[in-house]
Amino acid sequence: MLYPVAIDKSDSSFGVRVPDTTGCFSGGDSYQDAIESVREAIEAHIELLVEDGEAVPEATSVENWLADPDYAGVVWALVDVDVTRLMGKAEKISVTLPSLLIRRINQFVAAHPEYGSRSGFLSRVAADKVIGREKH
Repeated sequence: MLYPVAIDKSDSSFGVRVPDTTGCFSGGDSYQDAIESVREAIEAHIELLVEDGEAVPEATSVENWLADPDYAGVVWALVDVDVTRLMGKAEKISVTLPSLLIRRINQFVAAHPEYGSRSGFLSRVAADKVIGREKH
């Protein structure tokens, strides 16, 4: 999921707020440190929510926050967090798909190694549809 983050620059550091996750914030001495740190903060925040039986916060669009005066003057970035691995133990299931679709998925995963495997791809796509960035 791509979470929008608001980055504030001070004289010596970068502060980062995550509008979609109440109470989640981080920072760093450099821009890169701040982005890496906030990714870890979002993951830890979501892990705690899942452990407490709470819903994973939906990542909204940056456009939802642009007019909010609390975020005036910030720099926006998107932080990609794989929420599927934070949602508990994986369970094996049997899925029947047409052979053409399986070939297309395999080709897509081969061209996009960030998914890791066919199962990783199916898990991320399902999470995006069910809890994530796409609303229908």
